[in-house]
Formats: sequence, structure tokens, C-alpha cells
Amino acid sequence: MSGPMDLEPRRGQDDTLMLRLARPRRPEPARPGDRDTLAMRLPDPVTLGLRLPGSLRDGPLRDEPLRDEAAVDRLAAEMADRIGPAVHPYEVAALLEADGLSADTIRQRYGHPDIFSLAAALYERVPRVFAEPAPTPDPWRPDTLRCLLRGVLFALPALAYPLTAPLWQPGEHAAALVIAGILSWAWGQALGHRAYARMAAGRREAARTLLRGAPLGALLATAAAAVTAQGSPATWAAAAQSLYLAAAGVLLVTGGEYRLLAALSPIVAGAAVLPWWEPGPVLRAGLPGLALAATVLAAGWTLRAGLTVPAAAGDAAGPSPLRSLPYGLFGLAAGLLVLMEGVREPYAVIVLTVSMGPAEWLLYRYRSLSAAALAASATPRAFLLRSAGVLALCLLAYTLPLVPAALLTGAGPATLPLLAAALWTALLLQAFGAAWPPALICLAAAGTAGAVTLAGPNPPPASVLALCSGTAALCLTGCVVRLLGRPAPHA
Repeated sequence: MSGPMDLEPRRGQDDTLMLRLARPRRPEPARPGDRDTLAMRLPDPVTLGLRLPGSLRDGPLRDEPLRDEAAVDRLAAEMADRIGPAVHPYEVAALLEADGLSADTIRQRYGHPDIFSLAAALYERVPRVFAEPAPTPDPWRPDTLRCLLRGVLFALPALAYPLTAPLWQPGEHAAALVIAGILSWAWGQALGHRAYARMAAGRREAARTLLRGAPLGALLATAAAAVTAQGSPATWAAAAQSLYLAAAGVLLVTGGEYRLLAALSPIVAGAAVLPWWEPGPVLRAGLPGLALAATVLAAGWTLRAGLTVPAAAGDAAGPSPLRSLPYGLFGLAAGLLVLMEGVREPYAVIVLTVSMGPAEWLLYRYRSLSAAALAASATPRAFLLRSAGVLALCLLAYTLPLVPAALLTGAGPATLPLLAAALWTALLLQAFGAAWPPALICLAAAGTAGAVTLAGPNPPPASVLALCSGTAALCLTGCVVRLLGRPAPHA
């Protein structure tokens, strides 16, 4: 059409229009000049009924009830603690499905067409709340009493020397005992590592390793001492010392600290009365012999109990013994460093030996605090800073109490703490499987101090051992920061 449409009927045509709207009939063809164009194009009731949707034709919507927002709000309040951590409405849908809400219940009670629509509404109503994970037990929580007891057990055997000294003149044959002790210490470190490695397969495998290695180590240490003692009574003393160290090592590796303490009670009783009463040669020899026999029997009983456990499936040979070599070399180096300190200040060595118990406790605390630092760090740099702080805290907690202890024993205030720091950082690296760096660094320190000692005055100046121990401690601390300052070893 070229012009505006007149929507009002013209005069004289009102009746015609109303009749055509009220009574449907077939429209006549349009003729030129006919003014009924609007009337012909208006739909009749039948056509209108065919074109309208059924919902409008039959009345209001009956299949989709009105949404009950109040009911949805109540449901959101009830499920807020479970909806808050959700990161997508589909998680809310899974919760609704797990609660057993059917499609009919969702439509009739809440007015939503399906579970996904209701889940989306709930997801929008509840703010996102991501709760911290529940605290888990600390796997590195140390056993304080056990660690302190181990430190005491390391020092208690020294009571046998003043008890038996009149029988074999240790001042004349001390070299035999020293050689046997250092070799036993080195062998015990390597054997202990291999036993712990085999314990991962089973108790029977660890018991077999100890049963083969402990007697062999005692035999080698005794043979080395016999060459130096040249048939003197010191040979028997070295043999008893080597046998005790082998048996005690078995009990310490297998967790028999209390049995070892009970076995050493005769020595403790004899040494306790020594300042006021002369026990005589029979008791001087009998009490240490009784303690040695009790220790060997306790170790044998422990190994027998381990051998009764069924064998584990898998590799019967286990890892190569060469993997335990760096642990033995570290034991050798540590023994030489402690020996050079003992030549000057014997009582300082006793303090250092007793401190091995707190040192072991701090090794557990380092791992526990490092795990907490890893959980609190968001970047590798942040963890590195926290890890360095944990290391400094543990080192200070270990070495600071040794300063007054060294002064009380007459030793210098620097040598004993620096030597203790070097040993502790080396043990820390070994606890994480890094065995070669501490072995090589401690061997270099012991070799340097030993060479200066042989070439200089005897006993050597305190500054020599302090300088070598301090350098070793500094190098080992750098290794700890570099190797353990990353999140991977603590994950």
C-alpha cells in the first residue's frame, strides 16, 4: 500500500465489519475499488485459534508453577556450608542429586524446571567460601623421651672405662681402643643405613642384614686393634668394646633403647659407687662383662624375633652395598674429628656425645617445620626464605647451649659448637638422602686437621680444629640451603 491505512471503519460499513468478525465465512475475492481490504485480512476466530499456542488457547500455564523464592532461600541457607566451597553450579547439582531431590519435587516445591536451574539459583545465592583443609597429624613429630634417652645411651658406655681402667692400663694402650672405636663407628654408620634401607622391604630382611653385618664389623675392629695392642690386655678390652658397639647398634636400629638401658644397668651401678667404695678386680671385670652379655643377648633376641617374620616378596638382595659407602665414610670422618677434640678436651667429647640426643630431636623438628613452611608458602622464593629461617632456628637451638657447656668443661667457646654444627648439618643432609656431600666435606675437614696436627705441636691448637670445623659447617649449611631450600624434597 502506498498510503496510510485507515483503521476506523467508514460510515455505512460498520455492520458489514461486525458481521464478518462475528460469523466466519470464506472471504470473497478482492475487487478493484473495494474498500473491504482491512476486513478481509483480519483473522477470524477459527484461524486465530489455530495460530495461538495451546497454553494461550486453553488458559493460563499449568505445567510450570510459579517459583517459590522463599523455599529456594531456605534451601540455600540449609546447604550453605556445602554450596560455599563449590566452584561450579554442577557441583551443587551433584549435591542435590545426592540428597535425593526428584524432578517432581524440584518443580512442585521450588518452581524450577530441572535440577540444573535450581542448582544455578543456589550457586548465585551462596557466596564462595573455601575452607582450609582439616589439620592432619604431624608425621615428623619427634619422640622427645626417646631422643633424650638415645643421647644418654651414647654416653653411658664410657662409664666402663674408669671401672676397668686398673685392669689393663688404658693410658699405655689407648691407641688400640681408639682405632677399634673409629672403625666400629664407621662400620656402624654404613650398616645402620643398609639396615634401614632393608627395613623398607620388611623386618626379616633388616634382621638378616644386621645378623650378617654386626659380627663382621666387630671382628674387623678387633683385628685392627690387635695389631696395635701386640698381645696386651688392651686386645680383650678392644674386643669387648667392638662387640658391645655391634650389639648396641642392632638395638638402636631396631628401636630397643629400653632394653639397652636395662642391659647397661650393671655398669651404671658400679660407676655410681666407685667414688665411695672400691669394688675389687672381680666386680670391676664382672659388672662390665655382665652388661656386655646382657647387651649381646638382647640384640640376639631382637634379631631372632625379626627372623620369624615371613619374608617379603621382591628383590631378596636389596640395594647395592655401595649405596651405604658414603655413610661409612662420614662415620670415619666424624670419628676422627671427635678424636682430635677428645685429645685436647675429653669432657667436651662427653658433652658432644650426650648432645646427639637433642640433635636427633632437632632433625625431626626441622622436617616438621619445613613441612609447615611449605604449606604456608605460595612461591618457591617464599619457601626458600622460610626454609633458611627454619635452618637458622634449629642450628641456634642446638649450638647455643653448647657454648656454656664448653666453657664449663674447660674447652674453648668456638670449637665445640662449630664441630657440633658441622655434624648436625651433615646428619640433616643424610636424612634427606644426600650422603656424598657431607661425607666428602667432613673427610676434607678431618684430613686437613689431621695433617696440621701431625705436622704441628701435640696437642694441636684449638684454632686448627675450630677453623676446619667452621669451614665444614659453612659448606654444609650452603648445601642444605641449596638442596633443601626447594619444595621438592619436602613434598
